[in-house]
Amino acid sequence: MSHDELQRVTRRHFFSSTGFGIGSLALASIMNDKLFAADAPSGGFHHAPKAKSIIFLFMAGAPSQLDLFDYKPKLNQYDGQPCPEELIKGERFAFIKGVPKLLGSPHTFGKHGQSGAEFSNLLPRLGTIADDIAIVKSMHTTQFNHAPAQILMNTGHQTPGRPSMGAWLTYGIGSESKDLPGFVVLLSGQNAPDGGKSCWGSGFLPSTYQGVEFRRSGEPVLFLSNPDGMSSEMRRRSLDLLKTLNTTHQADAGDPEIESRIRSYEMAYKMQFSVPELADIEKEPAEVQKMYGTQPGKNSFANNCLLARRLVERGARMVQLYHRGWDTHGSSNNEDIVNKLTSLCRDTDQPAAALIQDLKQRGLLDTTLVVWGGEFGRTPMNEARGGSKFLGRDHHPRAFTMWLAGGGIKAGVTIGQTDDVGYNIAEDPISVYDLQATILHLMGLDHTKLTYRFQGRDFRLTDVHGELVRKLIV
Repeated sequence: MSHDELQRVTRRHFFSSTGFGIGSLALASIMNDKLFAADAPSGGFHHAPKAKSIIFLFMAGAPSQLDLFDYKPKLNQYDGQPCPEELIKGERFAFIKGVPKLLGSPHTFGKHGQSGAEFSNLLPRLGTIADDIAIVKSMHTTQFNHAPAQILMNTGHQTPGRPSMGAWLTYGIGSESKDLPGFVVLLSGQNAPDGGKSCWGSGFLPSTYQGVEFRRSGEPVLFLSNPDGMSSEMRRRSLDLLKTLNTTHQADAGDPEIESRIRSYEMAYKMQFSVPELADIEKEPAEVQKMYGTQPGKNSFANNCLLARRLVERGARMVQLYHRGWDTHGSSNNEDIVNKLTSLCRDTDQPAAALIQDLKQRGLLDTTLVVWGGEFGRTPMNEARGGSKFLGRDHHPRAFTMWLAGGGIKAGVTIGQTDDVGYNIAEDPISVYDLQATILHLMGLDHTKLTYRFQGRDFRLTDVHGELVRKLIV
């Protein structure tokens, strides 16, 4: 059996790369260098790319599009009235019971820029870059619970085990950095995403391609420092010996994870020198720190946005920022669309806008695709779980909003519309698979051709779905 065949069917490889096995531990994910992408698809790029890298600002928990982007005067007019039966007949909700009441937004909206894009008063900084972004108001998904929807958005399938978008990209076109991972994950907010590490795992691809999570405190990446008593020279000699032993073992066993291990150790050695410098955002000028609103020494979305810019400057292929906490059901004042949503926007609005401005002034926006959004939307009805008096919205997969900028995106446009109360899409429906296909296209990849044969079938990120969103592309 050939090396490629072994790589595709090795049982140990499958279980160790699903995000729950030993392949997710320690250094097994750290190498994403294109110099070693021997199993990347023939020819690399399928066409000339418009973007070189992606920064995906993932708002885990699902932001309320009706309180941030999708202004609905009719919804405000009908506020407090029972939801029309024809809208919810046969509908499944995560938590809403009975006949809910329509809920207008408690927030005001205004138009911004020459494009006239409408944003909530909660997003004043985003308003300053209205003409640099494209707003999509007609996103939809098939999942209405957090973990499956997050995994679907990131891997094209609602259950764990498939490669994430970043894994597909680094498998397909590698990284432009020789001493940093090609796919990096940064976390902020209340806790980790509901979908867990499956959102940035490598699935059945070699574990070399899964995302490398930079930690909130301490060393950015585990196991980079030399143990006490070991010098850099000793570490180098140890790695050379391990490489020799692993190479011999690889020749005998044909296990692809041995090769991944070799690459991981080599990248870890390089990262001992590159990561400390990268993570030291305090070296940035004071005006840049102020623009982002960073808090050096703390874990914050602002710090991660600045770190994301530093990563793409240094050749990272994909940087994914997860900011958790957008699940505003209204069960308390710490989970509602008045207090909690305001707090979340205060934490994220300035850094997200600053990222676009910073990339633009450095000449990086044209080659960096920025994506902002969550896994689904929120209902136009008040959830009122258990009779709560706090205002909140349930999960809503039928319609939600995302925005994109840079990297071949048509700026200053709004695509798609929803009906008068924001329940259903009325124009230009765009699925999760359509978004994935478009992102790959902008990165120079045809989503129908970027495939990997596993267990007798050719898999792809978009499975059997996906159409390019031409209206988004310059």
